[in-house]
Amino acid sequence: MADDLINPNPVVHARRETVKRKARPAPAPRPVSPLGFGDGEALEGDEGGREPIDELEVFEHIRDITDPEHPYTLEQLNVVEEKLISVDDSKGRVRVNFTPTVSHCSMATLIGLSIRVRLMRALPQRFKVDIQVTPGSHSSEAAVNKQLNDKERVAAALENPNLLDMVNRCLASCDNEGRAPAA
Repeated sequence: MADDLINPNPVVHARRETVKRKARPAPAPRPVSPLGFGDGEALEGDEGGREPIDELEVFEHIRDITDPEHPYTLEQLNVVEEKLISVDDSKGRVRVNFTPTVSHCSMATLIGLSIRVRLMRALPQRFKVDIQVTPGSHSSEAAVNKQLNDKERVAAALENPNLLDMVNRCLASCDNEGRAPAA
């Protein structure tokens, strides 16, 4: 089986300690109309009653995705790192760059699709998510990026039951957040 692996000996890194967030203050209550509804005007600093999303939160959502080829997480293989994530909460944009373990990785599209699906399931719909291979880290970078950010290609991929099953297997470890995936 080791002969079939794209990267038979990946470098495995220790899981980083989870950074504890400071508790965010609860949003201030909105003024209430006589009918019991808020008047729709956000109070200063309220951000419309929604909690802002940041890079750490996005990283927490994707760090435990299991690599499709190895029993390790994307974080353990340094495929995803918090420093490769950018979030513009006010514009509803998230960008995740990921770094395959080898430049000719044929699993790069599946890894990117798993990241996209995880974020589709975890983030509010107001976010536009861009998934890209870290520049210079893959021999077919442009083709992989095009596949991962084309809505029609992503939809078609997710209609394929075998591919969806592979994505769901990669995401199964995310259901056990904070625990290492089963080997």
